[in-house]
Amino acid sequence: MKKYFLMVLIPLFAVIVQAKLPGAKELSDTFIKAVKKVNSSVVTITSEKLISMEDAPFRHPFGDEFFWRYFDFPQQDLKSTALGSGVIVDAEKGYILTNNHVVENADEITVLLMDQREFEAEIVGRDAKSDLAVLKIDADDLTAVKLGDSDELEVGEWVLAIGSPFSQNLSHTVTAGIVSAKGRSHIIGGIGYEDFIQTDAAINPGNSGGALINLDGKLVGINTAIATGGFNRGNVGVGFAIPINLAKRIMEDLINEGRVIRAWLGVYIQDVDDLLAKSLGLEDREGAVVTQVVDGSPADKAGIKIQDVIVMFNDKKVRDTANLKNMVSSMRPGTRTTVDVVRRKKKKTLRVHLSELPEDDKIAFVPRKTTPKLGLRVESTDSKIAKRFGIDRDEMGVVVVEVHRNSKAAKAGIQTGDIIKRIGSIEVDGVNEFREALDNESVNDTVLLLIKRRGGSLFIPIENR
Repeated sequence: MKKYFLMVLIPLFAVIVQAKLPGAKELSDTFIKAVKKVNSSVVTITSEKLISMEDAPFRHPFGDEFFWRYFDFPQQDLKSTALGSGVIVDAEKGYILTNNHVVENADEITVLLMDQREFEAEIVGRDAKSDLAVLKIDADDLTAVKLGDSDELEVGEWVLAIGSPFSQNLSHTVTAGIVSAKGRSHIIGGIGYEDFIQTDAAINPGNSGGALINLDGKLVGINTAIATGGFNRGNVGVGFAIPINLAKRIMEDLINEGRVIRAWLGVYIQDVDDLLAKSLGLEDREGAVVTQVVDGSPADKAGIKIQDVIVMFNDKKVRDTANLKNMVSSMRPGTRTTVDVVRRKKKKTLRVHLSELPEDDKIAFVPRKTTPKLGLRVESTDSKIAKRFGIDRDEMGVVVVEVHRNSKAAKAGIQTGDIIKRIGSIEVDGVNEFREALDNESVNDTVLLLIKRRGGSLFIPIENR
């Protein structure tokens, strides 16, 4: 009986394998066709910068002269070289899209094409807040990539990464993977606008600025960063690309204006966690809590208030603070749109007229300390307190002058020097008002404080058990 079963099973397995082989060949052919469409549009970028010995990162305690003579180093400026990738987006005008960090502060930029031609490139525009830059070369017979729609990408969809990992000798390396996730943020410190596509297609140093394409051979992202394990600089299957829909908007501004023109709402915002959601009576953690409204800003004129939770913007759901920042910045100044907020557990739709973002970016994510246990001492602002904590003498609210160790306030992240502006929905303008407001809120499971700290505002909920 067992032998008979195996005899039946083996032919059946062979049939299954044969049935799947055409599918694998079909997928392979799809990869090949997609790469052929894009490969000649991908370039290798080498940027060089001269580093003066006075600015060198290594200095010797006995003096530079001793160091250079002892080790027989030439006493001259050093040349720093960085490797990256780019994508030709306009064949006629020679425009190339890449990462800002590939060309930032470069004295010379060289572009190497797939046919081995080399050209000096000039920077058309850079945007550090999105880590994007546009270069231009004077060359004929270029091939531009076709732009896809990154909004249509699905998690689990096949994508291909093309670039120059580690060396010019490895230019036009192609790797395959899937879209692991979308809408990733808080990945790179110092970058203000993040909405990354995450992929497990192998991305390594040198791939920055290269192409992430779909199986139609269309550009869906600009490879930008990787997450690594410890000291390992290589790929571990966690790479990030800027969505082309975001990059396209920035690229157009850099080409046409030489800078990025972003819309402005005029609020300080904070992510929603479980305790904050409970304090505000929210059903979930989606949205962005308004901790401060800039006077005279579009948000102020529209009637947005502190403690409002922005849940919809321009008829699109708001996931978190990073998502809201990206949605606002992607719109043009002067646009009229709607903002849906939850205010005291009721939904309200407001109309807002966006203006241009000032150079001093007023939309900010203010990180907050983790909460959970109220032992603190506050004082009204006077000249002595103002001088001690470096605040304005006319600042409204009370100043936290002491936080007891292991108290509810300490565990919630309250710090000395914090200015408590309100408790719940009650504004505080002195120690007496603070105590009265605290008494009114003490019946609740959670006391919600609005804190001003180093110019920014944030809500801190404290469990009152």
